[in-house]
Amino acid sequence: MIDVNQSERSRKRSALLNTTFSSDGTVANFGFVPEPYVEPHHFHIYATRHNTHITLTDPKRNPLISVSCGNIGFKHSARKHYDSAFQLASLVMNRMQDQGINQQIKEVEVVLRGFGAGREAVTKAILGLEGKFIRHKIIKVADATRLKFGGTRSKKPRRLG
Repeated sequence: MIDVNQSERSRKRSALLNTTFSSDGTVANFGFVPEPYVEPHHFHIYATRHNTHITLTDPKRNPLISVSCGNIGFKHSARKHYDSAFQLASLVMNRMQDQGINQQIKEVEVVLRGFGAGREAVTKAILGLEGKFIRHKIIKVADATRLKFGGTRSKKPRRLG
């Protein structure tokens, strides 16, 4: 019986045997056609100090699911806590399963933005039991948090005491 890794190695070896390198550094590969690049789905997590937003988009960046902690019943200061963001993440993953979006998704890119409590909560939900259907499809985790360089003058620090 042939091991899967062994057959994969033999395929790569045969692809290398059919490759020629010219003197100018270009590569000519005969008989080996690379797979076309497929744009992944995106799982955007925007965690502010006061709320958490989660948006799942298709490869063309059209939103499939977009919810925040306020949409699921948390009001005012309750939206900023870890628990509300965790419940939001589990709701999004359940909704993905119910609508059959998980079967459409081949690869997912997670985009984190902001430094709120929801950032940690959603990553824990993905790594936990709630994220078992999406965890193995993640190919990239990116951080899109905006940082200011210089910018306007900061607020005067409070003096307590």
